[in-house]
Amino acid sequence: MTAFRQTWLAAVALGALALSGCVEESAMPRSGRHYVPMSMELQQAIREKEMRTHAPILIRAFKKESELEVWKQDSSGKMALLKTFPMCRWSGQLGPKVREGDRQVPEGFYAVTPGSLNPNSSFYLSFNVGYPNSFDKQLGRTGAHIMVHGDCSSMGCFAMTDSQIADIYALTREAFGGGQTQVQLQSYPFRMTPENLARYRNDPNIAFWRNLKQGNDVFEVTQKPVVTAACNGRYGFGSETCGAPPDPAIATAVANKERQDEIKVAELVAKGTKAVKRLYRDGDMHPVFKETIIADGSPTRPVGTTRNGISRSDAIGFTPIELPVEDYKTHKAKGRTPLQIAELAQQQQVNAAAVAEAGKSDAAKSEASKTDPAKAEPGKTSTATATPAGSVAQPDLPSSATALVSTRKEEPQASVFQRMLGSVGLASGTAEPDPAKVQEITPHPVNVPLPPRRQASATVSPPARAPGDKVSELIGGTQRLAPANLAGSFSKLQ
Repeated sequence: MTAFRQTWLAAVALGALALSGCVEESAMPRSGRHYVPMSMELQQAIREKEMRTHAPILIRAFKKESELEVWKQDSSGKMALLKTFPMCRWSGQLGPKVREGDRQVPEGFYAVTPGSLNPNSSFYLSFNVGYPNSFDKQLGRTGAHIMVHGDCSSMGCFAMTDSQIADIYALTREAFGGGQTQVQLQSYPFRMTPENLARYRNDPNIAFWRNLKQGNDVFEVTQKPVVTAACNGRYGFGSETCGAPPDPAIATAVANKERQDEIKVAELVAKGTKAVKRLYRDGDMHPVFKETIIADGSPTRPVGTTRNGISRSDAIGFTPIELPVEDYKTHKAKGRTPLQIAELAQQQQVNAAAVAEAGKSDAAKSEASKTDPAKAEPGKTSTATATPAGSVAQPDLPSSATALVSTRKEEPQASVFQRMLGSVGLASGTAEPDPAKVQEITPHPVNVPLPPRRQASATVSPPARAPGDKVSELIGGTQRLAPANLAGSFSKLQ
């Protein structure tokens, strides 16, 4: 090949890359990752559940639980749960994505197409979930390039480990190879259980979440992908046309499920379940990853990252805060963001815990320092008197020390501590003893207790870190954890 031809081909390649725009949108495979096979464990699970490798799939994601499910069509023609993947990272708060840059992971019903697959992703492998859909566009929501990808780093995406995304990508690829034209991805703030609905019943997003639950109920009744439509700011289910009559049998089954769930919600509320708003510092990750990072004791714990590291690793140790909804609304009225409200609430909890702990400690010390004259031992003279506030009570003197002092008939009954301090000029208001008189006393051993320690102050400064913030201690304030591939301890979870 001539030098001119090589230069021409390179120029054509560079031009093609320039026209492709964002690298995340490049669909032509330039590496072998697109053809990565499913793991042996996943292939075994498909065989055990009597499914076909090329059978259609469906994906469900739950942010609060940090889990992503893959369902696959079985021999009955319905979807059955194939595997639940622990989510390595998601960002933002519970609630829908509204605008570009809000770090929110979208909630709703989305469609992944063959053109959504990106084998050349800078996050190992990825596919676009299809945000914004027609429903989001109807509400004027903005943003793009929301992915399910590897690398455990999220800026509004569903971030998995590299080995996890390899399996999820392969399942999607094989389903498209079997003739499936789109894979439905259902994204929820939490599992649509009566318990969650009762706790978050007054959240500002509750009307939207109840609309999502209708689609969830349709899926759980039919175990098939849900047909949706955008109907004046709400999802319609059962038809792509708003107002079309649903299937009577399905509608009846869904109505019965909704009624039973509402009865359970009412029972939970009657039993005292509080209405709260759940807040995160910046999303969350599945406990299996948190626990492994803590158990390893290393800030470079490998969790499958290979390039970018865990996003905002300082938020990993932040325990989600659940505030009464009215408190949350009061903070919002003052212009505070959810992140500011969460951090303020956490600091208040830290302060309250520190004050309570200090109170317990002071009470225990005070109780231990009290002397009960009625319980004094025989032969022991009690010197307990009322002690002014802020001073330290002196303990009773041993009988041997009392006897020594009592031999000085001609002198005032000064305490042993005053006599000891007076000998070096530190006993305020006490004259130095006459050396001649001191020599008249026959010395003998005396066991005098040491003065008690000064009581700790009740004022306690709040700790610099949040309770349970062991992970932040491990990461040392860094924003990224060193990259590595997940192996060993997670193989059973993939």
